[in-house]
Amino acid sequence: MNLPRGRMLAVGAVLLPLLVLFAWTALRAGPLAPIAVRVTPVVEAAVRPGLFGIGTVEARDRYHIGPTQPGRLAELRVDVGDRVRRGQVLAIMDDVDLGARIQAQQAAIQRARSAVREAQARLEYADRQLKRYERLRKLGSTSEELVATKRLERRIADAALQSARDELSRLRHELEALEAQRHNLTLFSPVDGVVVARNAIPGDTLVAGQAVVELIDPARLWVNARFDQVSAEGLVAGLQASIVLRSRASAPLTGQVLRLEPLADAVTEEMLAKIGFDRVPDPLPPLGELAEVTVHLAPLPARPVVPNAALRRVDGELGVWVVDGESLRYAPVRIGARDLDGRVQVLEGLSPGEQVVIYNEKPLRLGAKIRRVEHLPGVKS
Repeated sequence: MNLPRGRMLAVGAVLLPLLVLFAWTALRAGPLAPIAVRVTPVVEAAVRPGLFGIGTVEARDRYHIGPTQPGRLAELRVDVGDRVRRGQVLAIMDDVDLGARIQAQQAAIQRARSAVREAQARLEYADRQLKRYERLRKLGSTSEELVATKRLERRIADAALQSARDELSRLRHELEALEAQRHNLTLFSPVDGVVVARNAIPGDTLVAGQAVVELIDPARLWVNARFDQVSAEGLVAGLQASIVLRSRASAPLTGQVLRLEPLADAVTEEMLAKIGFDRVPDPLPPLGELAEVTVHLAPLPARPVVPNAALRRVDGELGVWVVDGESLRYAPVRIGARDLDGRVQVLEGLSPGEQVVIYNEKPLRLGAKIRRVEHLPGVKS
């Protein structure tokens, strides 16, 4: 059936714009449309690799202060958070009968001194008698038996004096031991430090070696950091580090690697390292606070560098999409070190100045047409 010419023109006027719109949509937004991509040039630059790890703030030295013998805690003079000085009294143990024992020992020493003086006098008397009888024997006024008796009395007096002196020395040593025990009942701070724990209260009965308080030296803090073994190549003592405490994320601190632990964590496959602060933060961070550690390795020689986002894997082969005019080609590459800014060294496969794709709105393929843009929706610049 033939349609009137006017109706045909009307239908054509409606269909033609629809066909044009469909063609435009297919070429600009459909499967035939160029793929929007962001590109960046390959530059030659020096990469400074870095290692990132997580750790906790710890004290290098922790002092557990307690009595050396059993007893009852009589007085505690510090609390958690207090700063103490070296030699400051922290606590005092109850001496029970120790004071009376010391007084009794001092009295025994006085008696021993009297015994020494008496033995000394007996020795001097026996010595004078022996000399007198020896002179009389030369004059023939006494017998040899009497002289021998006086010699024996002199030896006995000398032995008695030595015994008295030994007893006096023994009593003095016992007094020193008692005074040392009394001294040990007073607990002193061994360093200038901060009290981090109080494990007893006055009246508690303690055993020998039980800690009453725990101290740390605030000038000797470090971070016990963990690094993945896969990326820990080049980690050695002396490298500079950046430390970010979780409670002070806006104020990074500087430090350095003090040592690598000889034992790694076989379960988590991590290496352990001690990171010291160049300057201990004030106020002090709490022990156990999490910290993020970045260790800066030595810079490497300049090579072609691309962003990590440019690396793609096609058919199991690592490479990048290189822009040639308005088309693409896939270039396999061999990469080297990376840095913490997301840059990767390219050892083979690229030259400085080439343009590579870093972001794309659709999957890329060989021969696909592209359209360069400065920004892709949903992708941060």
